[in-house]
Amino acid sequence: MESQPHPSENSRPRKHRPVEAVLMETSEVAAMLSMSTSWVYREASKLGLKGYKLGRGKNAKVLYKWAEVFKWLEQQKVH
Repeated sequence: MESQPHPSENSRPRKHRPVEAVLMETSEVAAMLSMSTSWVYREASKLGLKGYKLGRGKNAKVLYKWAEVFKWLEQQKVH
């Protein structure tokens, strides 16, 4: 009885699509807005930017959705 190859064992190599960044680090948001990271930590929630905390304690990171940051930025246009 001949065994069938596992479905993940293709003879052709898979093409990997690059993964688009969904989340931005606080430092990236700060650099994009030309503000300090402490400003982002302090003001983001007041401005409607919701952070996503990953980890605990000193090593925790707060990340922001790329789309939400750019949406907020677009709303700040001066007409």
